[in-house]
Amino acid sequence: MSRSHHSAGSAPSQRMLRVAELVRHAMAQMLSRGDINDPVLEKHVVTVSRVKMSPDLKLATVYVMPLGGKDEPEVIAALDRHRKFLRGEIAHEVNLKFAPDIRFRIDDSFDTVSRIDAILNSERVKRDLEASDDAEDNA
Repeated sequence: MSRSHHSAGSAPSQRMLRVAELVRHAMAQMLSRGDINDPVLEKHVVTVSRVKMSPDLKLATVYVMPLGGKDEPEVIAALDRHRKFLRGEIAHEVNLKFAPDIRFRIDDSFDTVSRIDAILNSERVKRDLEASDDAEDNA
């Protein structure tokens, strides 16, 4: 019987996670060393927060965020312009049968964390927590 493959609802395999981390590390090194000669990328510090690999390891979605969240479309456009170069460099760094195609996306998890933090620190939540503490004390 064949192995079950990664579907939309299941967790990624250990191999997918390991390859994604290798690709993330290689991308971060290239950006920090300044291997890419682009005026937009030279002006920005870009964080590679995570990489998601497809089940067949042929597609890598790289989530990036420029420092301060400024000029996001320009940074993505600059990375897209150098996609072929980056793919070749990743192929040299990560020993895979096929070099994965690369997609760049803005990482919105920072915004999500900020939104959740604001909700947890809101007066409404604090009031509910105090009410539950009072109920526990009375019980």
